[in-house]
Amino acid sequence: ARCAAMTTIKKFNPVKFILATVILTWSACVGDLDTIPIDKDVVTASTVYDDPQAYLSVLAKLYAGLALTGQQGPAGQGDIEGIDEGFGQYLRMYWYHQELTTDEAVVGWNDQTIKDFHAQNWSSDDGFIFAMYSRIFYQIAVCNEFVRETSDEKLSERGVDPNLRADIEIYQAEARFLRALSYYHALDFFRNVPFVTEQDAVGSFFPEQIQAADLFNYIESELKAIENEIGPARSAPYGRADQGAVWALLAKLYLNAETYVGTNRYSDCLEYCNKIAEAGYELEPDYQHLFLADNDNSSEIIFPITFDGISTRTWGGMTFIIRAGIGGTMDPTASGVVSGWGGTRTTQQLIEKFPEDVTGVVSPINEGNTARYPKVYVPGAYQGWDAANTETSLSSVNSDKVYEGHVYFPEDNSPFLFTTIPSFALSLGDNGGDGTLEMRGDTIHAPEAGLYYVKVDLNNNTYSMEKRTWSMIGDATPLGEGADIELTWNEEERGLEASLDLTEGTFKFRANNSWDINLGDNAGNGLLSQDGADIAIQPGAYRIVLYVDKPDYTYAIFSTSFDRRGLFWSDGQNLEINDLTLFTDGYAINKFKNVTSTGQAGSDSDFPDTDFPVFRLADIYLMASEALLRTGGDRNQALEYFNRVRTRAYGSPAGGIQDADLTLDMILDERARELYWEGHRRTDLIRFGKFSNSDYLWAWKGGVKEGRSVEAFRDVFPIPSSDLGANPNLSQNQGY
Repeated sequence: ARCAAMTTIKKFNPVKFILATVILTWSACVGDLDTIPIDKDVVTASTVYDDPQAYLSVLAKLYAGLALTGQQGPAGQGDIEGIDEGFGQYLRMYWYHQELTTDEAVVGWNDQTIKDFHAQNWSSDDGFIFAMYSRIFYQIAVCNEFVRETSDEKLSERGVDPNLRADIEIYQAEARFLRALSYYHALDFFRNVPFVTEQDAVGSFFPEQIQAADLFNYIESELKAIENEIGPARSAPYGRADQGAVWALLAKLYLNAETYVGTNRYSDCLEYCNKIAEAGYELEPDYQHLFLADNDNSSEIIFPITFDGISTRTWGGMTFIIRAGIGGTMDPTASGVVSGWGGTRTTQQLIEKFPEDVTGVVSPINEGNTARYPKVYVPGAYQGWDAANTETSLSSVNSDKVYEGHVYFPEDNSPFLFTTIPSFALSLGDNGGDGTLEMRGDTIHAPEAGLYYVKVDLNNNTYSMEKRTWSMIGDATPLGEGADIELTWNEEERGLEASLDLTEGTFKFRANNSWDINLGDNAGNGLLSQDGADIAIQPGAYRIVLYVDKPDYTYAIFSTSFDRRGLFWSDGQNLEINDLTLFTDGYAINKFKNVTSTGQAGSDSDFPDTDFPVFRLADIYLMASEALLRTGGDRNQALEYFNRVRTRAYGSPAGGIQDADLTLDMILDERARELYWEGHRRTDLIRFGKFSNSDYLWAWKGGVKEGRSVEAFRDVFPIPSSDLGANPNLSQNQGY
């Protein structure tokens, strides 16, 4: 799907569905699809499939319909006339409808009627709704044509080789999946729509309007028909559909069946979620990696819309999603693009669904008066003989010419000196190795690698060194009060650290596994003292760092179990949105980026390599959990599915919730935390009864700052007036 065959239906009219032969051309296209070729460069369907590779090339065009807009990226020779290609791109329009209408996104632009989406005040004359409608039915039309041209009858007429025929049968199943996906979008957005399949004759006519229940049944029957004809789950080349994608779409269809047709199909949803859960997909360990330029490496993504900065260029798609969300103080290059468009942000209501503290800092360091104490410096080979490096120093707590602290030597027999100023001009060494210091004396050596407690007394010019290990001990640690958890040196932190799961309880620090030297926190302010009070801790996963390289001794506690999914930009941004036109009103979202997981920029700074995940495993787990709750099923299983998502989000099982906390409202909020800006929110809010006619409000819902409830008919978009006026078989949706 990263490079599309140049296939087109020119002057596509969603009103009359110009169901004609797809033309494959390498240099030119003509408007009349039933003409005889007028030059040697134009190839019609009667000859295009003489080339066995053409089947795969045309299939590529079907996939490209979700990402591209025409024959010449990023714009030019568009598939649909009368629509700006950047605005009218499939994914961009889908994102507008699913996100701008909800609490997850606002936009500051004044383009046409774009603000009507968040105000939930659109009409049947809306150009963006017409663009989405047109893209859906263009996609359906080209899929219909491919299915028609790959029928058994057509393949037999062409005498297709049996081996190629087996491949084509899979291609056709993929085309039927893509058609079902677009019909699903039509059902979700518009409910009762024009309906045409490959069984309808080629030519111009007025399609009949199918009712939502019948369209639901058609989508279901198509997906079930191809379930065992398409490739097995996780077998298709990346970017193409296989059984996993079919199961995911069926699960999504069943999850929303009560919304679409008034029938509870949650048990069927659960059946297909379980199939996916057992198919070998895996949660991506790092949440952020799902939304980067190399997310094609992820085993979590079931079906994506693929993009490439060189061969898949569009002003819609991921170009829009990434660049429209960059503005204010944000650095576009940090997201792998040359500039931002300063448009989309989020509301306070989404931000509030995340914990306030997303830094992980539980207890910060407190160096007390360390910076004010008189110093002796300790330059040596371990720090590059840098006498000006004041980080490597000892301190005189009482200003009595007695200095102490800890120094870490990474190698055996490591040489060093003492200096009273950050220069070798007044260096102190030991000529006899007897612990007495002399001006410009011989180099001193630490005999073994490790951390040493070092004390210098300039009252009598002596020094001492004691190798020390440090550990944690207490009933909160995994080993309890009977054993120590050893701390290891982290040179970057210049501290001793351990990462571990703690239970509710207390701990202290001690040296050499002995209570002779033990440190606690009497005031709870991060400053440590000999025989100090035990340090209390709540259950969770933590990184504990002890800083003893210079007094005052301190420590820091970092939770490694906090929600990492809040990828927001708040610097220079206001949480509250007073003016929708100001990019700095509302937090920005920095979720999708055109950089790889290793920090490399994408292949192009204008057009991202980042793919858009349509279906992924975390969504399936949350769908399964919801289906179990709605059917009164196994709550233990529902909790397990839910907590798989939470464990990844928090980086630890400590992020999991208890059974009493697992409610439908919790699932809806978790879907927002996990899936924001991925095109699910409108459908989710409608399913939970919180989109329209609801007391759940968000900033500028209904066009007012504090939000207001809107009419229930807004759950469905209108049939575009241009199509309604042109096709006498169509009736408008209620309320429009």
